[in-house]
Amino acid sequence: MMPIMSADRYDVVIVGAGPAGLAAAAITANAGLSTLILDENPTPGGQIYRAVTTSPVRAHVLGPDYGYGTTLIDSARTSGATIINSALVWSLDKHLSLGVLHDGVAQMIDARRVILATGAMERPFPIPGWTLPGVMTVGAGQTLLKTSGLVPDGRIVLAGQGPLLWLYAAQLLRAGAKIEAILETTPRSAYCRAARHAWGFARSPLFAKGLRLIREVRARTPVISHVTMIAAHGSQRLSDVEYAAKKGAHHVIRTDVLLLHQGVVPHTNLAMAAGVKHHWDKRQLCWSPDLDGDGSTSVSGIAIAGDGGGIAGAWAAAASGRIVGSAAVQSLNPAAQLPAIAALRASLAVHKKGRAFLDTLYQPPQQFRIPPNDDAGNSSIVCRCEEITAGQVREIVALGCEGPNQMKAFLRCGMGPCQGRLCASTVTELIADVRQVSPAEVGTYRLRAPIKPITLGELAGLPISDAATEAVVRL
Repeated sequence: MMPIMSADRYDVVIVGAGPAGLAAAAITANAGLSTLILDENPTPGGQIYRAVTTSPVRAHVLGPDYGYGTTLIDSARTSGATIINSALVWSLDKHLSLGVLHDGVAQMIDARRVILATGAMERPFPIPGWTLPGVMTVGAGQTLLKTSGLVPDGRIVLAGQGPLLWLYAAQLLRAGAKIEAILETTPRSAYCRAARHAWGFARSPLFAKGLRLIREVRARTPVISHVTMIAAHGSQRLSDVEYAAKKGAHHVIRTDVLLLHQGVVPHTNLAMAAGVKHHWDKRQLCWSPDLDGDGSTSVSGIAIAGDGGGIAGAWAAAASGRIVGSAAVQSLNPAAQLPAIAALRASLAVHKKGRAFLDTLYQPPQQFRIPPNDDAGNSSIVCRCEEITAGQVREIVALGCEGPNQMKAFLRCGMGPCQGRLCASTVTELIADVRQVSPAEVGTYRLRAPIKPITLGELAGLPISDAATEAVVRL
């Protein structure tokens, strides 16, 4: 089969067709750089603008901001950038060579600059019963709504906290769904901690939008605040959700669908596999890459734009993409005309206003990040691929296991199809909690290519270079 890319080398390769990737591509391609965008989804837009060009859902359901995705897509397309969808990037090395899989055909692509715009993923929410049929994440529910117009049947309960939870709740209500209850997990103490950042948030564009969403949802749905415990129950599938709130009393709600959300974290697997240095972000409680003001990383030629470099939202992601794209142009084609960098940085600063307030207010409580054992010594599954519980992790740490990579040898945590995306932060924090050290000291999984599942047959189909042939002949 023929390679699906028109060339095997580009000036700029961008991974991710969300707001950051699309905005960066418009800058680099308009400056005359050959630009390729690779994205796993069938259409461009990322998660926030998923299926924006094909969604069957009426515009008022998803909200006015959703339509901005078409502007970003049009700008990238008219710039001359090449967009390849349904393309899985399974490898990236320090030499800026990317392994790509599309329609079953594997290919290696070289770049002069790589921009990772991989965005965010939902934080794990490992409560008891979260693997039952009928339990899913808010992000998954929103994907079904945007792509297919699907709304959950039966009794619906949302649980957790954060802007996406309120947005999806409003979208469900506009689509005609009835929500039995929202179990809101933000503790009272979080409001006190966030208060010192309230002035910055009040001056941000996020303030009015957030207030309108919360008022819209609260007017039509019971909201139970300051929930401290959540557990899903059922034999073959979800039947009810148990929760504790005021004064610790336990309550049960009969439900058919439970949608969970505790915020989002940067999607870092590809960057980590490429050797980019990361640090533990104490405010956002996640691993974030070390970046300079232009989004450059510790690996020469690799930059990161958008939420993959730290959670700041869609509008900030687009502004970040323009800054990172401009930096690539300045490096590869200094004579090209670019937007004023000062204006781009001012735009990013405006869209980041209020972030400290949101990060502090919606910092997930410990019991929803690090599953506690119950009185019988049972605990939640933390590694869904290998069905490893928090209790098993604690036992191995007590035997002397000091980190996630050693944990693989004992329990296979992080060795399933997701390659640790769904358990990495939980395992790190569990080990740190037992050892009474910081997550930064514990570290995270060591990632290697392929970072996404790819078959041996697909790998064997890679074109054989002269250098590879010569290496084998020498043997």
